[in-house]
Amino acid sequence: MAGLIAMRPGSRTRLCHRLRTHPAGKGKRRSMGERDFIALVDGVHQLVKAPIVLVWDRLNTHVSHVMRELIAERDWLTVFLLPAY
Repeated sequence: MAGLIAMRPGSRTRLCHRLRTHPAGKGKRRSMGERDFIALVDGVHQLVKAPIVLVWDRLNTHVSHVMRELIAERDWLTVFLLPAY
């Protein structure tokens, strides 16, 4: 499960989440990929109808080339990466 907290001034805070089942087996992805994360972000954007600011850790999926391209396509999305631990 992945989730985002949506906060908009003057509105109630919402926890937006997406459940996903993953196929079992060797060589199968067991976590959310770039397209899964961006679908969640797009869904939250449709819900709140406002720009989104994400603060992400440096999970490989969050910093991949594909994710950077997907983020760049969305002018309403700003992403800040936490420093490495």
